[in-house]
Amino acid sequence: MNDWTFICRVDDIPVLGARRVRRPAGTDVAIFRTEDDRVFALLDRCPHKGGPLSQGIVFGEHVACPLHNWAISLVDGEARAPDIGCATRFAVRVEAGVVSLLGSELATLGIDKAALAGVDPATARGMTATLSSNPRASSPSDANPCPSSCAQSQDPRVATPIFSV
Repeated sequence: MNDWTFICRVDDIPVLGARRVRRPAGTDVAIFRTEDDRVFALLDRCPHKGGPLSQGIVFGEHVACPLHNWAISLVDGEARAPDIGCATRFAVRVEAGVVSLLGSELATLGIDKAALAGVDPATARGMTATLSSNPRASSPSDANPCPSSCAQSQDPRVATPIFSV
């Protein structure tokens, strides 16, 4: 399937910086550019307390969350030890200086089911917080939506930047 969606030019993303991609539903996607012009995309939400990763500091292949300084890998979305958690990753393609994301991932990854059902996102977060603090949650995944391996996709292109020539 070839549903790549044009996002911007690499030069539109500051070196060691980020830009946000707004979506009709769900949390924005953060597009990051490293010092050597590699481009990565993660859900714009830290796995710790939901801080906006796009406002963090990019260093090497990581971004520091602006709220509590968690270091999140741009390559795989995992928090650097001793912290535990992961951010959802998105496949990125860079060709001739043009950055694209998979439209199918933009439409499905990191989309809150409550938002799709018309529930206010703030109310949905409150419902999630209530559920995660409930000791009777039906499974560990109810309390922590992040899989332990951080492997949201089996697609080998996910979080593997494609370099422009």
